[in-house]
Amino acid sequence: MTPDQIESAVQAGMPQSVEELKRLAAIPSVAFPGHPEEAVHAAAAATEELLRSTGLTRVQRIPVEGSFPAVYGEAPAPPGMPTVLLYAHYDVQPAGDLAAWRTPPFEPTLVDGKLYGRGVADDKSGIISHVTALRVFQGRFPVGIKVIVEGQEEYAGERLEAFVERNPELLRADAIVVADTGNPRVGDPAVTTSLRGMAAFTMEVRSLRESLHSGSFGGAAPDALAALMRMVTALHDDNGDIRVPGLPRGRFLGQGPAEEEFRRTAGVLDGVSLVGSGSLADRLWASYAITVTGLDVPSVSGAINAVQPVARARVTVRIPPAGDPKTTVNAVVEFLRQVAPWGVQTSFGDFTVGSGFQADSGGKARAALNRAMERAFGRPPRDVGAGGSIPLVNTLLKQFPAAEILLFGAEDEDAAIHAPNERLDLEELRRIATAEALFLHELSQPSALGV
Repeated sequence: MTPDQIESAVQAGMPQSVEELKRLAAIPSVAFPGHPEEAVHAAAAATEELLRSTGLTRVQRIPVEGSFPAVYGEAPAPPGMPTVLLYAHYDVQPAGDLAAWRTPPFEPTLVDGKLYGRGVADDKSGIISHVTALRVFQGRFPVGIKVIVEGQEEYAGERLEAFVERNPELLRADAIVVADTGNPRVGDPAVTTSLRGMAAFTMEVRSLRESLHSGSFGGAAPDALAALMRMVTALHDDNGDIRVPGLPRGRFLGQGPAEEEFRRTAGVLDGVSLVGSGSLADRLWASYAITVTGLDVPSVSGAINAVQPVARARVTVRIPPAGDPKTTVNAVVEFLRQVAPWGVQTSFGDFTVGSGFQADSGGKARAALNRAMERAFGRPPRDVGAGGSIPLVNTLLKQFPAAEILLFGAEDEDAAIHAPNERLDLEELRRIATAEALFLHELSQPSALGV
């Protein structure tokens, strides 16, 4: 096929792809404990059906120990051609506060060329971009293709890591496309070359056997909620920089967002300052960040006049690419133990860790992607970092050190992933699917093969 034919085929396939994304995103495939597992399995079945529609010679659901099934597909490489592994995930974040959504989170809604709904960007757009690109070739792929779509990346992605380590030949490839990132802005092509790692844990603080009347006992009885608040606020200084020893600020050598752009994208209110020191690129992509992502405490609506005996918090730590997640989480936990007031009892559990990623300078696959993205977007991509984590990437790097790992996708900084009103720009989806199809074509050309 010619590049013109590839572009035309993607364009012609977009109406079908958009309808399929709507159906896939309507499935509430939240793989967190406490959510219905039937919906996650339904998303796996829908993903399997989508991959079968691309002409891959083998498609199947594969059990992953302790997790939901992965969906795998493959087609052998033509003689002398490389193999490309395509990655995405079909699980999504919980919807969160339904009142904050302008449209129902699991009823995908099209508004002015943008599709709104949980998972339309992160990461069901990744599945659909792969499917749209593969369909272009009608089963006659220019390179070998492998596809792996996992089902629990948002909550416990390290379980697929163990699967990869046990089954390396299944996923071995010359180039790996991870469609779980995106561009800084719509129409601004980028390749993510660094990812922060992640660690998370739940902290519990206990001070009393049971709740006590705040009038009779308040002022002397130790309040577990007050203790927990003192502990989590001790993690940062007044400027917002981390106080935990051994977690220094890093430096990102590329260009980050302008402050005005970041404030707009993040929705920072007028008069509210940003936190931390160093450039925004340093803070977002190369430094540690600690966030309290959940609290188990009495709600305001159900509050009673009582001193609390127990309180819990979920703490997430983002880790620079070169940082070690286990060492980091140990440092944070030890710091919290040291700052715990009044001798309260503390315990820590439900640990999750994932390593970061730093790409090398790029090789033939990156050069092929540069050409493909320049044609699809009208300009070459630039390197950016990502503050988020994709647990699988570093495992793939360790298992296949000769493979080039390329991170790009249809998300953008305004897509509101993990937040209410998540959305996907459909024109961005078309451009990314076009770029991916062109990349597969470019990788089969003599210039990419060194011929």
